[in-house]
Amino acid sequence: MKRLLLILALFVFAPPLLADDTMPPAAYAYRQLDDPRLEAKARGLMETIRCLTCQSQSIADSDASMAGDMRNQIRERILRGEDPEAIRRWLVERYGDYISYAPQVSPATWPLFAAPLLLLAIAALLLRRRFARSGQSGAVK
Repeated sequence: MKRLLLILALFVFAPPLLADDTMPPAAYAYRQLDDPRLEAKARGLMETIRCLTCQSQSIADSDASMAGDMRNQIRERILRGEDPEAIRRWLVERYGDYISYAPQVSPATWPLFAAPLLLLAIAALLLRRRFARSGQSGAVK
């Protein structure tokens, strides 16, 4: 029975231990481009792309290996002359709208933009009714 539990524990705990990233970082993961103008373009884009591993940091600030790979991709594409917005579209197409800190209005995202306006309109109507009633009851006394 003890052997069975030991084998079961190995199957449960071994895969995460073996999942360590042993690959070296990509060429431009931690190295900047030689041209400061191109690096500024790449850095500007990296600050608006969410790290999918950390989820609360941009890939410019994250030390996750996936963020390093994404920084490398962006720098290589900028070096080839691609426009940062074209790279953003490629990343959004590949990973979804969630990756961008600057989401675009689309049929899938318009409710996210409309909901706050709708809630403000409802709140304004409720407050207007409330103040209209309190004004009427104050005039009667």
